[in-house]
Amino acid sequence: MINKINFLFVTFLGLGKINYAPGTLSSLITTFLLFYFFHILNLSHQTILIGFFIIFFYSLYAISSYIKKKENKDPKEIVIDEIIGQSIPIYVYEISHGIEKNYSEAYLYYIYIFILFRFFDIKKPFPISYFDKNYKNSLGVILDDVIAGIYVILTLIIFMVIKSSLS
Repeated sequence: MINKINFLFVTFLGLGKINYAPGTLSSLITTFLLFYFFHILNLSHQTILIGFFIIFFYSLYAISSYIKKKENKDPKEIVIDEIIGQSIPIYVYEISHGIEKNYSEAYLYYIYIFILFRFFDIKKPFPISYFDKNYKNSLGVILDDVIAGIYVILTLIIFMVIKSSLS
């Protein structure tokens, strides 16, 4: 029973088993879900943060359990790492804007965040590539996506600084 729960969790209810771009599709669904949570349901930042921590820490266990008997320690059907990595820059964007709810701006930034995250997750610039190649455990599976999320944040900060200096 726990193996089935872990499978459903790490594959985002089986979405990771689709043949074409499961990571991209998982990131896109995560983007829509977070927009819905923040802008339609108006969930508090604290509630969403608690959810993130639960997902992150359970992921460490679920991924470890799932890959235990697998030869490939980072199989493409594991997409919970994309969900975690995609969530980080969206969450930071939302907390940086407080309770202000500008849908059109948020919509654009969610698109930017999605595109940038997929770029960094696919291209894997250093140190993402280092963790992807050298850490073949649950933390390594998650860490490369966390770093990709951090790269998105840094890219957006640079963009905003340049934009404000040109204004």
